Amino acid sequence: MDAAAARKTNAPEFSAAYYFLEGLTELGVEYLFCNFGTDHAPIIEEMAHRKKRGEPMPGVLHCPHENTAAHMAEGYAFITGRGQGVLVHVDVGTANTANAMHNAYRSRLPVLLMAGKAPYTANDELVGSRDTYVHFVQEPFDQASLVRPYLKWEWTLPSGVVVKEALRRAYSIMQSEPRGPVYLMMQRETLTQAWSADQIRRYAADQFAATSGGGADPKLVAALAERLLTAENPILIAGYAGRNERASAMIDALAQFAGIAVYEANMTSNTSHASPCFVGFAADKAVPAADVGILVDVDVPWFPSDVQIKEKSFWAHIDIDTLKPGSPMWTFPGNLRMQGDSGRILEQLLDELKAKATPKFRAAAAARLERIKALREERIARAAKLATDKGKPGAINPHYLMAELGKALDDDAIIFNEGVTNAGAVLLQIPRRRPNTTMRSGGGGLGWSGAMALGAKLAAPDRLMVQISGDGGFYFGNPSSVFAVSQQYKLPIFSIVMDNTGWNAVKQSTLRVFPEGQAKETSQFEANLAPKVTFTKVAEAFGAYGEEVTDPAEVAAAIARCLKEVRGGRSALLHARVTKM
Repeated sequence: MDAAAARKTNAPEFSAAYYFLEGLTELGVEYLFCNFGTDHAPIIEEMAHRKKRGEPMPGVLHCPHENTAAHMAEGYAFITGRGQGVLVHVDVGTANTANAMHNAYRSRLPVLLMAGKAPYTANDELVGSRDTYVHFVQEPFDQASLVRPYLKWEWTLPSGVVVKEALRRAYSIMQSEPRGPVYLMMQRETLTQAWSADQIRRYAADQFAATSGGGADPKLVAALAERLLTAENPILIAGYAGRNERASAMIDALAQFAGIAVYEANMTSNTSHASPCFVGFAADKAVPAADVGILVDVDVPWFPSDVQIKEKSFWAHIDIDTLKPGSPMWTFPGNLRMQGDSGRILEQLLDELKAKATPKFRAAAAARLERIKALREERIARAAKLATDKGKPGAINPHYLMAELGKALDDDAIIFNEGVTNAGAVLLQIPRRRPNTTMRSGGGGLGWSGAMALGAKLAAPDRLMVQISGDGGFYFGNPSSVFAVSQQYKLPIFSIVMDNTGWNAVKQSTLRVFPEGQAKETSQFEANLAPKVTFTKVAEAFGAYGEEVTDPAEVAAAIARCLKEVRGGRSALLHARVTKM
């Protein structure tokens, strides 16, 4: 019996690429961030086919560099929580996303990375056989190895008949907590295979749901509550909690009820910085004195080489990912670990505390709130003092620059803070009253802030997106690609480059390891970058507004001009010459 007779019906035939696009639509994927190559011919053909037929498919954005494509998907996921598709070219395109996959994995952001593979036939045996030079040189033995350390799942599509099943599997895994990137590879011959509609099964979301966190064992909650009832110096350190509205609200409610000082470690603004319990970003001084500590959705609460915890202190870790199996070594203390939805668990904890609170506990909590107030006032005064020094022409003080920016931003603006060694000035000088309005990457790959701001703008077009980077990070971010996408898809963002003409992180690292070494003695840190670059020209090449500011007296007016352009629908780049490294 031939293949045609074996089919159940006479339904029309379509290629696997057709069902691939249909499957993405059924998943709810809204966008494909694409850097196309020869491997995508079947997909491009079916994109045209579906458009001609008036059939739905994800929106397609062309990204001149894969770093832009992948980080845009991460920015979109940061706002919505929904992973989007990234389509790149075989092994080389995959390699260009490795930096972004590292960031996505460490930042708990879902991304559906997809790439072709070199065709496996060479003599025109099948539609899609090798027909160009690169098809013979872009076939490594293990393509997925380029990004495997940063993936939750990876697979090569063996047949078009399971394309929707593969997509559902990938989507369920990337959306399951902790969320993260997945990778699907597809060859041209597989994508051109023809199948009838009744041969391609559909996989409904309600039957293949992603996993999510729940509450904790009440006995564990009660055990932590008992510790808090007798604590003298409790602290709470949060990292990702601001992405969970319930967790953010519960942190503030718990802290105010129990008199707990709240610190943020990297990642995002977790609770309102106007909260009476929010005291700052580095808990180094508080950790040694803490008798009870709560770690909420956090990966690196402090640096153990700099901080010694109190003997016999009690630490509880509340997180969707308490053991960090993606990290070979992770040895922060955890006398008690509760894995699940941090918002729900903190709500359980607050209910337990309220039920058991004694007058003595309430009085102690009130006394702690007074001490926390003093810590808050100290931090605010220190920030104000740092900002009073404006710097000098050619060397603007980053604290002053950020303080002036903070005055110009509303509570809805979202800041993508890639300031690296100046990231602390951003955090200290621009307090956020709303959670999840400042974002830092959980990974170490520089060059993410511009593209993530673009992806966030696509997801929330009415909100202002602000990219802040150093000159080093700006180079890594492929800014020509970022501003090209901004222009093509009308996604205005405000970019600020704090230019200290070097890799200050490299210099500071060398000094930490060798504080009195030869590098210091000779002032040779191998960290200098080009001193006379005009970054504004990059933005202007793609129709954006560019302005360089060197005089502290011009900072406020320059920021205002840039914001006017952005609010008018045009990206702006402010190149600020800050204090040299």
